[in-house]
Amino acid sequence: MEYNREPCPWRIVDDCGGAFTMGAICGTLFQSVIGFRNAPSGFQRRLHGGLMNVRNRVPQISGNFAVWGGLFSAIECTLIHWRHKEDPWNSILSGALTGGVLASRTGITSMIGSATVGGIFLALVEGEYYYQTADN
Repeated sequence: MEYNREPCPWRIVDDCGGAFTMGAICGTLFQSVIGFRNAPSGFQRRLHGGLMNVRNRVPQISGNFAVWGGLFSAIECTLIHWRHKEDPWNSILSGALTGGVLASRTGITSMIGSATVGGIFLALVEGEYYYQTADN
């Protein structure tokens, strides 16, 4: 199976930038709605509240997405190098390890839970991808 992605050193930069962009776009949408709803009544006040919420929160959200994307890609590239193959197990293990590493500050039970959720989520994504390609 061929993935049509950048080679490994550039994949990390590409995924990190893509995740940052996704965090910026989605964060702007969600934070503007949250700020608009939580502002005092009046259209201009609500508009200002939405813009202030975007200004205050979106850089942090984008950075968090970029850290997740960069760490995921770095772990995936490491697994590809160690295993000498590029298959769905690399993505599944990368999702689990990324979830565990990012939750490491909150304790071992949180690490295990986040690693499990990350692995299951990536297994569902990879399984859906292979299910769709098997039909063609």
